[in-house]
This record gives sequence, C-alpha cells and structure tokens, in this order.
Amino acid sequence: MDYSIVAKEIIEKIGGVNNVSSVIHCMTRLRFTLKDESIVNDDQVKKIKGVMGVMKKGGQYQIIIGNEVSKCYKEVLKLGNFSDSANNTESSNEKQNIITKVLDVVSGSMSATMPAIIGAGMVKVLVVLLTTIGLLSNTSQTYTILSALGDATFYFLPMILVISTSKKFNINPYTFAAVIGVMVYPDFVKLLGAGSPVSFIGLPVTTASYGYSVIPVILMAWVMKYIEEIVDKITPAVTKNFLKPMLILLIAMPIAIIVIGPLGFLVGKGLSTVMYTIQDKANWIALPLMAAFMPLIVMTGMHWAFVPMALTALANPGYETLLLVAMLPSNLAQGASALAVSLKSKNKDLKQVASASSISALLAGVTEPAMYGVTIKYKKPLIASMIASGIAGLYAGIVALKVYVFATPALISIVQFIDPNGSSNFINALITAAIAIVGSFALTWIIGFDDPANEESEESLIENKMEVKEAALDKAETKSEAIILTPIEGKSVSLSQVNDITFSEEIMGKGAAIIPSKGIAVSPVNGVISALFETKHAIGITAEDGTEILIHIGLDTVKLGGKHFTAHVKSGDKVKIGDLLVEFDIEAIKREGYEVITPVLVTNSSDYKDVLSLIDKDVKEKDELIKVIM
Repeated sequence: MDYSIVAKEIIEKIGGVNNVSSVIHCMTRLRFTLKDESIVNDDQVKKIKGVMGVMKKGGQYQIIIGNEVSKCYKEVLKLGNFSDSANNTESSNEKQNIITKVLDVVSGSMSATMPAIIGAGMVKVLVVLLTTIGLLSNTSQTYTILSALGDATFYFLPMILVISTSKKFNINPYTFAAVIGVMVYPDFVKLLGAGSPVSFIGLPVTTASYGYSVIPVILMAWVMKYIEEIVDKITPAVTKNFLKPMLILLIAMPIAIIVIGPLGFLVGKGLSTVMYTIQDKANWIALPLMAAFMPLIVMTGMHWAFVPMALTALANPGYETLLLVAMLPSNLAQGASALAVSLKSKNKDLKQVASASSISALLAGVTEPAMYGVTIKYKKPLIASMIASGIAGLYAGIVALKVYVFATPALISIVQFIDPNGSSNFINALITAAIAIVGSFALTWIIGFDDPANEESEESLIENKMEVKEAALDKAETKSEAIILTPIEGKSVSLSQVNDITFSEEIMGKGAAIIPSKGIAVSPVNGVISALFETKHAIGITAEDGTEILIHIGLDTVKLGGKHFTAHVKSGDKVKIGDLLVEFDIEAIKREGYEVITPVLVTNSSDYKDVLSLIDKDVKEKDELIKVIM
C-alpha cells in the first residue's frame, strides 16, 4: 500500500496541516492532537483506504492503521512540521467557554456513578409509592432500612465520587478517599454541628454539611493533583513509601476542610441571602430565578442551605414559598427533559439511562440521575429544562404558590400543595407542573441534543463479539494447529472486555486478553522479535510457523514513554518459549491512571481458519492460551 497517498488523504480529511497541533504514533494508530475536532467528518476518515477505524480518547483523535502505522507516520511527518509531543494539550476544548468546561468536568466525574445513583433514586421512588398507597408505614423498621438504602448513595456521594474524580485527575484514589472521608466522618460532622466555633491549628473551620456534595470533591481532586506533584518532588526517594502519603494527607486535609469545602457552602449561603432578599421585594422575580437555576444549585449541593429556612417557614406561618415551590417545576422539568431524550435518542444505553432517570425525577423528585446522566452531560436538555422551569416558576410567583408539607416536590408528593384551609393553591400547583413538564419536553424535543448514536463514539461501540469457551478448543476438528502460550500470569478474559475498540472489535486480530497479576512478560512461542516499540509497552513476535503475535501491555500506555517498563530483548532477537521479554510495574502504571489489561493478538488471523482462546480462567506463564487453526 502506498502510505504517501493514505497520509495525504488523512491530513486532508482532518482539516489540513493547519488543524494539527501534534502527532505521535503507537503500535497500531496515529494519535493526532487537533486544534478543532468539530470540523472533522469521522465517516470520511473511516472510508480512507488503509484506515481501519477512528477513536476519540484522551484529547486525541486516533486513527487506527495497524501494523504498518510507522510507515504511514513517516509519510504524515513529510507533509508538515508537526510536533510529536505526547503532552501537547492544545485541543478544541480551549475554545469552550468556562461554563462548558465546568459542566464537562462535572458530567465526566459523575458518569461512572450513574448505576448507584439511578438504583438509589428508584429505591426512593419505591418507598414513596409504598407509603402513598398504604403498604408501608413510615414508622416501620422496613421503611427506615429502605430509606437508608435510597439515601446512602446521595449522602455519601462525596466518597463515591472519589473513584471517578481520582481517575479523571490522575491522582491516588486511596489517599484522596482518606481526605474526603474526613468531611463525612461522624465525629467531624458532630463537631461542626455542635454549635461551637471549630478550629484546626488555630485556623477557623467553617460549619458546613458535605453530604450530597459534588463540587467540593471535584475542586479538591484538582487541588490534590498539585499537592501530590509537589510532595513527590520534595520527598527523598528512600522516604517516599511512608513520608509522601503522610505529607499529602497532612497538607490536603486542612485545605479541604478550611478552604475548598467551605467555599461551596459560602457560595450557597450567599445565594440564599440574595434570593430571599429578592423574594421579600418581588416574589415573581425570585421564583423564576430560583426555579431556573435550581439544577446548578443542586449541583453544588447547596440547596440544603435553604432547608433550615424552609422548615422555619413551615412552622410559622405554616407554609413555604421559595425552596420547595421552586423545586416543583425544576424537578419536573428535569424529568420531562430526560423523558424527551429517552424517546428521541437512538442510543440504547442513553434511552435506558434517560427513561429511568425521568421516572425518578417525575415521580419522586430525585433529579441527580437526570442531571448528571442526561441534561448536564448533553447540555442542550439542561438549557431547555431551565427555560421551562423558569417560565413555570414565573407563573408560581405571580399566583403566590405555597407549599404546606416538607417533602421533595414531585408528581406523587404534589398533594403537599393542598391548602388545609381550602383555596385554589393546589390547582395552581397542577398548572405550574403542567407548564414545566410540557414546556421542558417540547423545548428538549425541538432544540435537540448530540445523540451518541450519531456521534459514533468508539468507546460506546464495544460489543461482545467473542466468547469462546474452553470446550470449543476440545471439540475443534482440525488437521493442523499452532499453540500460543500465556505470556503473562493473571486471568484470561475475552477481548470484548478491553476498553479499546481496536482490540474489543478485533480490528487488529483475534486472541485473548490478560489481567496481569505479575509484571513479567515472557515469550509465548519460539520465534523472532519482529517489533519492539521504543516505549516498550508492545512487543511483536513472529513465530517459527509464521504466526504473528502482538502483546500490548496496558491501554494508552504509549503515553508513559517507556516509564515503568524494562525491555530485555530488542527487535531481531531470536526467542524461545519462556524467555523474558519485558518487566513492568503494575501498581506504578495503575497509579499513573492507566489500565494494565493486556491484549494478546494473532495479527494475521485472516490467514487461518480460526483462532480460539481459553478465557475466564486463571493462567500462569506458558499455560495454553490461544489455538490457531491452520
């Protein structure tokens, strides 16, 4: 294949030389950092002869070429004076405004928590339904336990977020959990709630509640990244095992409880003061503002700052006119927007998430699943729901809508708007709800959103195309076969479990993957080292029988530049079964934020009748792993 032609077509289709900030390559793909990804038509790139696929990951536009990627890379370099820096951070994200960037970070951090949030939201719906129809008493132990199941995910959301934010900011999740754990530790919560001034080494600690919080955790994760880098530089190598984590905790904890944590609380408190001042002067202005911006208030966890004031109002004069009233159109608008997305989307996963979260918001007023799984993530539904909620809030303010019972506003609990003394208040609540639901649904449908089904994101196209059982190997009727042994001790799994379309879709060839338990790779065959990438993370071997094998240690580990890898062979070396190829530090690679799952591929699979693999079992070096049917 003439890669000079392929390279020219690639550069043309990705927006020309001027749209390329940098380019590097790994064992299988070209990795471009583009100035503006939005101008690239993925379909046109995929149609280029010699291109196997396209992937967007880690801020890079990755074009899958295959074994000949180095040839294509050389031709690409001839077309422009490109930087080959893997650390080039210039991308289309720089053209986003600050609000979009913040929403991207929040939705990215929240996406992994969706199963827990959706599950807990549906449990809360169940509790509301059972108590409403009289099958469950709110004084029973069953009610208490089910409520705990529904509430725990939200109260301990900061701890759950530690997992996803650690990955997003590439920090140690365990030390970060230790820091965030202080903010929800019972004794610390009790200390803040005692009513007396609290200080740490003479510095004041602001009284705040961190249950349900999101933004403080994300901000702290960002700060933690710099703390870890600084401490790593100042601690001597011989003390890193014990001194480094201790210093990180001692530095990060005060920052968390004295600066970062209270910051969100103070913002919410200031917002509360402003909103209630506006309410006193013009309720018809306060309510639409509160209703429209309620998703952003909930996102900070600061809607709870309004709760004490709401409870006081319900005690005297007996009704509340701001927080719970504003939450009615906001909750329903979020649910209606998610419902519109579920009906309009062609993406199966999004339809499931959106439909479940819409039920949670509409019936129980639990909006976190809808917010973090749908509206914030896809942005346009958020705008639609905020506009509709604001309009409904305007109506509620004009008619001076009141709420008489403290409960999360939703369709099931809307009876809380019934006036014990009799009035048209409940009718006005129904009208407010109708405006929010119909308006948000219609606006979301009209404005639309970027449906993942149309974006063709490779990361969402991972399918389970290969699941060969051990019995298949035993029953295979063959005349000739080649055996590839296990190069790394660990657990063998299907390629479909690899979070990279190049491997999961078998673009580079059939085989299996190994989740390593030992950082040593040995030769699985007798043959010759046909390729050893300079970053040492990938090894190509040509067996004596002509089978071409690729061992790719980890995902995206090319970015490590050889760090944590030690090669014991070089290209052209002859190897025998069991010869040491590469040593790698599993834990260090994980700490850098990379997966260590290792695909083992037969890259010339098309030359054979079939390639069968032993998966879902613990394997040791030189155990039988792959059988090639000649």
